[in-house]
Amino acid sequence: MSDDFNKQVIEEFRANGGVVGGPFEGATLALLTTTGAKSGKKSTSPVMYFQDGGTIYVVASNGGQDRHPAWYHNLRANPALTVEIGTESFTAKAELFVEGEERDRLFAHVVSVAPGFADYQAGTTRRIPIVALHRATA
Repeated sequence: MSDDFNKQVIEEFRANGGVVGGPFEGATLALLTTTGAKSGKKSTSPVMYFQDGGTIYVVASNGGQDRHPAWYHNLRANPALTVEIGTESFTAKAELFVEGEERDRLFAHVVSVAPGFADYQAGTTRRIPIVALHRATA
């Protein structure tokens, strides 16, 4: 997605308490603010999320491209982030290595809710990562 498109989605998200239209209409959307792996600058990305057992998960699909999204690389370098869901904002830590059967179970769940993710996986040779976001505790 282009920077202009993401900027419009972020503005709409924040203006409407987390609700957006267009391709994300009806989707569970979150904003992730990460620290650039190389630049050290803060960057915000809109992503679909889902919950399982009280944990928030995001899928690093990058629209099915052959490379991981920038936010995923940022989290590899610095797993601390800010998450916005609806009107709530909180700090979290990313767990980047959801693997094996757990990853497969979660990905199957994602596909059952948003079938487009199956197309993304089919369109790339990389195994699309699932990232767990754990709320920071005081």
